[in-house]
Amino acid sequence: MKIAVLGATGLVGREMLKVMERRNFPVDELVLLASERSAGKSLEFGGRPHTVHAVADEYFDGVELALFSAGESASKRWAPVAAAAGATVIDNSSAWRMDPDTPLVVPEVNPGDIESHKGIIANPNCSTIQAVVALYPLHLKFGLSYASFSTYQSVSGTGREALLALESGSRSILDGRMPLPQIVYAHPIAFDLLPHIGTFDSDGMTDEEWKMVRESRKIMHLPDLRVSCTTVRVPVFRGHGESITARFDKPVTPEEAREILSKAPGVELQDDPANSVYPRPRYCEGKDPVFVGRIRKDKGLDNALAMWVVADNLRKGAALNAVQIAEMLL
Repeated sequence: MKIAVLGATGLVGREMLKVMERRNFPVDELVLLASERSAGKSLEFGGRPHTVHAVADEYFDGVELALFSAGESASKRWAPVAAAAGATVIDNSSAWRMDPDTPLVVPEVNPGDIESHKGIIANPNCSTIQAVVALYPLHLKFGLSYASFSTYQSVSGTGREALLALESGSRSILDGRMPLPQIVYAHPIAFDLLPHIGTFDSDGMTDEEWKMVRESRKIMHLPDLRVSCTTVRVPVFRGHGESITARFDKPVTPEEAREILSKAPGVELQDDPANSVYPRPRYCEGKDPVFVGRIRKDKGLDNALAMWVVADNLRKGAALNAVQIAEMLL
């Protein structure tokens, strides 16, 4: 099995290597690819170093599986090249997610969609993944008709520079100094909340919010699902939280939801608020499941539940989901 990883030196690329190694994914030959800037770096996999190469056509020769996490423009440029060379591409960018000929897959939700791929399979947005893993088992029983998402997204979703910006900005404020001018976000993220992920359209929606709306419909095969969404960047290093309100066609109780979610694939229930047990990003870091808690009846809608959902955005929100798709291909 010859495998290529494009974007190998990024946060998600490195996490993909960790996940493949931990899950004993069959790798006979590994090709690590990145931009010219990262060429020549060395990353360890399988107990030995591997040199990172600047991506070029010849590195996809003989590759059977290619994991991409290098951004939209790189994916649009190189995914067709890899697919034409015979590889199946699992792409973590937004480049192919809404392409009607490209399956958008969360293995716990729509594994059958993999069969329709034509060389490229899209990995969903990190926030969408954890939302649908929590909601889909309930949809199967009660029929999901409406979902409202408010996200609390960590800076690791932006990349390594954002991690450094949060760390340095926090130190500056604690030392009584102003944070350095921002090159990552519109404002310093330390000790603040930014309801601004992506670019705004004429209706005031960001592209991150539209991702959750459109991707959740596609993954769950609910084209008419009504969705509200507000995405917020928070001063947390790793792990996304989501406050979700979900309305169903049939009556549902918190007890029924807990029973279903306690057995749902990819879900871990943490729902004992009286004893301060609920999902937290610090606890979820480095762990595979989507954690669900604070399940309760919504007071404003009939047949509706409110819940709190947290997952490691680099793990299940990106790398693990991609590797799970690869495992299903095998």
